[in-house]
Amino acid sequence: MTNEFLFTSKGKNDECYTHRYGVEPLLEFLPPFKDKIIWCPFDTEESEFVKVFREYGYNVVNSHIDYGQNFYNYEPENWDVIISNPPFTNKTDIFKRAISFNKPFCLLMTLTWLNDRAPKLLFRNIGMQLLMFEDRMDFKNQSQAKPINFCAAYFCRDFLPNQIEIRDFKNFNQRRLL
Repeated sequence: MTNEFLFTSKGKNDECYTHRYGVEPLLEFLPPFKDKIIWCPFDTEESEFVKVFREYGYNVVNSHIDYGQNFYNYEPENWDVIISNPPFTNKTDIFKRAISFNKPFCLLMTLTWLNDRAPKLLFRNIGMQLLMFEDRMDFKNQSQAKPINFCAAYFCRDFLPNQIEIRDFKNFNQRRLL
C-alpha cells in the first residue's frame, strides 16, 4: 500500500458496534451476492454482520485489526463485496481504499459526513448509493455505559438497486415476523 492513506490517531469512539437490527435490513439487498464471498474487514467473529450473514447462509470472511489484519494493508485472498461498520476516524482513507478495489461495497457511516467535501469528491465518478433509515441507529460502545445514537446510512457502490433507498427498522422487523 502506498503512503496515500494518512494514518492519524485512533478515535475514542472507533469501536462502536452495530446491533442486529442495523444489519438485518441489508438482507433485502443480498440475494445478488448469494454465491459471492462477503468480506467484513472490521469485524470479529462476534460481529452482528458476521453472525447475521452466516445465519442466512452467506459465505463470510472477516478480519480485524486485533487479529493483525489492518484494512490498509490486508486483503483476503478471495472476496467479492465489502460490508461492514468501519471506524469513523480516517473515514476518507477507508473509503479511498474500498473504492480502490473496484468492487461493490456497503459501509456504514454517519450521515453528517455528507457535510464534508470528501464524499462528494470520492463518489463523483463512481456513483454514490445510500441506504438511509427513518430512525437514528444505536451503537454499542465499550468505553461508554450508555449507547451512542445518531443518523447513519450505508454508503454503497454497486450494491443497491437504486441510488437512494430508505427503510424503517420497525417495518423491517414487522415484515420478518409475518
